[in-house]
Order: sequence, then C-alpha cells, then structure tokens
Amino acid sequence: MNTAFSRDVPVPTAIALRPGSLRLTWPDGESELPAADLRAACRCGGCRARALRGEPPPATGAATLTGAAPVGQYAVQLLFSDGHDRGIYPWALLRDLASPSRRGAPASDDRPVADACARPSER
Repeated sequence: MNTAFSRDVPVPTAIALRPGSLRLTWPDGESELPAADLRAACRCGGCRARALRGEPPPATGAATLTGAAPVGQYAVQLLFSDGHDRGIYPWALLRDLASPSRRGAPASDDRPVADACARPSER
C-alpha cells in the first residue's frame, strides 16, 4: 500500500530544521531524522532515474539542510546544501523513516515526509 497519501498518517504539530537534522513533533512523540538520511531517501525523478540506471546514489554524507517549503497539507520540500531541491517528502514517508524498525534500513518507494516550512519568499 502506498502510504504517501494515507489519511491515517498524523501530521506533525511542529518542525525544527537544523543543518544536520529535521526534528518532527508528532501527536504521539518526536523524531529526528539526519539530513544525510533524508537526502539519501529522496524520491524525486532524478534520484529514481539514477537508481533505475544502476548508478550509485550521490555522496550524501556532507549534505546539510538549508531550507524547507510546505507542499499542500501532505508534505514538505527539503532543500540541501548540495543544491538538491527536488525531493518532496510526504508526512507518511517521514513517519516511516522515523519508525524505530526503519532506522538503518534502506528507504522504500512507499516512504512518506514538514515551523521550518518557510516559503522561499519568507526566508
């Protein structure tokens, strides 16, 4: 089941963007996702095409978060120091990435991903 648009996924009540991580406050707790993990979990067309061609993912260890923008009420677009700004992270993906059973596991296509969400004109 694609959880990216599931109505059962809670929406974060607060978000804190730091260069090295994204902290999400959910109705039932908090989670902090490292920037490198978020960059590696990108599902944009370019990153998916690279994977389909069998190319290795870009080096993401040094990537930091530089901004975020809301995408409707279902996701956040994250901006990274390596210039990457195409990934949209639905809440369900972020919730999935934050689950204890997912820590250290490779990201799947059903991954979900959001006061760090200032529009570029508001920064």
